[in-house]
Amino acid sequence: MRSNAELLGQLTIGARDPRITKVGYFLRKFKLDEFPQFINVIKGDMSIVGPRPEVPFYVNMYNASQQKILEYKPGITDYASLAYFHENEILANSTDPKQTYIEEILPAKIALNQRYLSNPGLWKDLKIIWLTAKKIFGL
Repeated sequence: MRSNAELLGQLTIGARDPRITKVGYFLRKFKLDEFPQFINVIKGDMSIVGPRPEVPFYVNMYNASQQKILEYKPGITDYASLAYFHENEILANSTDPKQTYIEEILPAKIALNQRYLSNPGLWKDLKIIWLTAKKIFGL
């Protein structure tokens, strides 16, 4: 990201968001920008599979039952990451990306996280890791 990119918004929109540098595009394309989060996994602050962290602006929109998601350790990947792997492209095709995120994408991600958290397990986690690898490497 370029300096002060967060001042222009917190959603990454489109394949060529002007806030992202050329190196950043490469890192994001292959999800290498997620690699530093493995340090958080090693430290115990995150897990590999679990609800992706959300920015405070959108977390403040959660209702009481949705806030229960925040009780779980955040993860690097989850069903929502898989379902919205190309989220930035969806937002790029929207006339109002912020509203599209709030009204369509965020509720769907929350529902996917709630479904996962209602019955987490090792086999489910392994499946999510496998599906994530397939998405990243185009298998």
